[in-house]
Amino acid sequence: MNHFLDSVRAQLAARPPQTKTEWEAKPAAVLIPLYQVEAEWQVLLTQRTHTVADHKGQVSFPGGRADPQDARRVETALREAEEEIGLKRGDVTVLGELDELLTVTHYRVTPVVGAFLWPYVFTLSTAELSEVFGVPLKWLADPAHLEVKFVDHPLHGPQIPVYHFYYRDYTIWGATARMLVNFLEVAKPLLG
Repeated sequence: MNHFLDSVRAQLAARPPQTKTEWEAKPAAVLIPLYQVEAEWQVLLTQRTHTVADHKGQVSFPGGRADPQDARRVETALREAEEEIGLKRGDVTVLGELDELLTVTHYRVTPVVGAFLWPYVFTLSTAELSEVFGVPLKWLADPAHLEVKFVDHPLHGPQIPVYHFYYRDYTIWGATARMLVNFLEVAKPLLG
């Protein structure tokens, strides 16, 4: 072969493939906060206000865009959780990260799983959130509680799956539900 092709081969072998999109996906992170009540594991979720610019009234995890001073996405998730619900960084035991999610709103979201001790006094950013609530992981892990709807998306082709959980008066769907499904792939075998 020739020197150029050998050099290209060596450069490609030394560089792991990356995901590239046709748009600038903004880095973001969310915290998937776990806590235990009477020996049952719960996940904490938030309800967004109807006055925020995006995702009005939707259920989500605490989180948001990465700031330039956030060296890692874990820092983004912990900072955002502290800003949004008053969950102090030092009170969270970080367990790890799930798969990154590219959202249709052009975010590259890193879900960070962490645990904290219950009970906890939250201080909500009332401009963004109306409440926090917990959902038992065993309830989420029951396949009867997951509904998958297939919808056409004008930018991403036909028939993409959109996950839905209907818990009490809450609808958990979209990216939040997709992250829960990803987390349950890890946690479900451990729930007994």
